[in-house]
Amino acid sequence: MTAATLDSLSSHAAGAQPSAGSISRKAIAAAVAGNALEFYDFVIYAYFAVYIGKAFFPVGGEFGSLLAAVATFGVGFFARPLGGVLIGSFADRAGRKPAMILTVALITIGTLGLAATPGYDAIGVAAPIIVVLCRLVQGLALGGEVGPATALLIEAAPPGKRGLYSSWQIGSQGLAVAVGGVFGVTLSLMLTPQQLASWGWRVPFLASLALVPIALYLRRHLPETHAAQESSGTSIVGTVLRGHRRVVLLGVLVSASVAVTSQVGNYMVSYAVQVLKLPAAVAQSSVLIGGLVTFAFGILGGVLCDRYGRKLINQLPRIGLMVLIVPLFLWLTGAPGTGTLLVVTAILAALTAVSGAAGMVTVPELLPIAVRSTGMSLVYAISTAVFGGTTQFVVTGLLAVTHDPLAPAYYVVAMSLLSVGAMALLPETRDVDVRR
Repeated sequence: MTAATLDSLSSHAAGAQPSAGSISRKAIAAAVAGNALEFYDFVIYAYFAVYIGKAFFPVGGEFGSLLAAVATFGVGFFARPLGGVLIGSFADRAGRKPAMILTVALITIGTLGLAATPGYDAIGVAAPIIVVLCRLVQGLALGGEVGPATALLIEAAPPGKRGLYSSWQIGSQGLAVAVGGVFGVTLSLMLTPQQLASWGWRVPFLASLALVPIALYLRRHLPETHAAQESSGTSIVGTVLRGHRRVVLLGVLVSASVAVTSQVGNYMVSYAVQVLKLPAAVAQSSVLIGGLVTFAFGILGGVLCDRYGRKLINQLPRIGLMVLIVPLFLWLTGAPGTGTLLVVTAILAALTAVSGAAGMVTVPELLPIAVRSTGMSLVYAISTAVFGGTTQFVVTGLLAVTHDPLAPAYYVVAMSLLSVGAMALLPETRDVDVRR
C-alpha cells in the first residue's frame, strides 16, 4: 500500500472529508453506473415497442398496438414528477447518497416485473395492467434519479469543470442507448421476427439485472457532498416553487426540446420499421450509432460550456437543429436506407447532446444547495413528463392521421424554438458559486 493510500484510509477513519478529486472520481463512477442502468432499462422499452405492443396490447389496425405501447411508455414519464418531488426532497434532507441507492432499487423492481410478465394471450387483461404498474415504478425511479445525481456531480466537480462533470449525465444516457442498440442489432440478426415477438424482446431487460449489484456497490461507497439536514417543518418543494419559480419554469422550457428530440431519436427504430419499411437490424443499428454519438458529444458539450459559457453552447446547436431537421428528414424519406438513417440519427444525436449538456448544468447552478436536488428533479421530471412523455404518442398519432413522414421534424422545430427563447431569458452561470 502506498503512503497516499494510507493517508486516505486514515482520513476516512478519522471522519475527515475526502479530497475533491477523490469525491469527483467516485461521483462520476457512481452516477454513470446508476444513471446508465436506469436509462437503459427505461429506454429499452422504446426500442422494442413494436413487439411489446403485440405482446400486451392486441389492438386492431396498423398503428393500434404500437399506439397502445407508446402510450404505456408515456405512463412512465408521468410518474417522474412524483419521483422528483419525493426522492428529490429526500436527497436535500437526507443526502445525495441514500437517494441514489433508492432509485437503483426501484428501477430494479420495475424492470424485473416487466421482463417476467406473461403476455396478453397467457393472462389476459392482467398483462397490460402489470406492465403499466412496472412503467410507473420505473418512472418514479428516473424522476428521482437525475436531481440527486446531477447535484452531486456539480458539488463534487473541481473548479472550472462543472460542465464536464455534469455532462456525464448525458454521456451515461448515451452509453445506455448504445448498449441497448447492441442488444437490438444482435437480437435482430440472431432471431426471427417471430422469436423477437415471442420472447426475444425480454432478453435485454433480464440482462440489465446483472448490473444492479455493481451499481449498488458503487453508490454504497459514494462520498456525500451534502450532509443530512434537520427538518425545519417547511416543504422543500414549496420553498422551490415560492423562491425559484422563474428558474423552474424556464428550466422546464429549456429542457423541453432535449426531451422531445431525445425521444424522437429513440423513436427512430419504430419509425424506420413502420414508416420507412427498413429491416429490424438496420433500424436497431441507428440506436447504437445514436448512443455512441450522444456519449461523445455529450462530454464535448460539457467541455465547451466550461470554456465558452452555458448559454452559447446550449443555443447554437439547437438553432442548427432547427435549420437542418426538415431537410434531413426529407432526405431520409426520399432515400430510405442504412446510410441515410445512420447519418440523420447521428446528426440529431450530436446536436441534441451538446445542447443538452449545457442545459443540464445551468438549472442546478442557479439553485442553492439546500433545494438543488428538488429543483433539478422538478425541472427534469416535468419537462420529460409533459414533453418527452408525449412525444412518441404525438408523433405516432400525427403519422397515423396525416401520413406525413416529416411530422417528427416539424415537432422538433417547434420545440427547439421554444427552448432557445427560454434559454435567452436565463443568466449565464459558468462562474456562480454552487456552495451557497
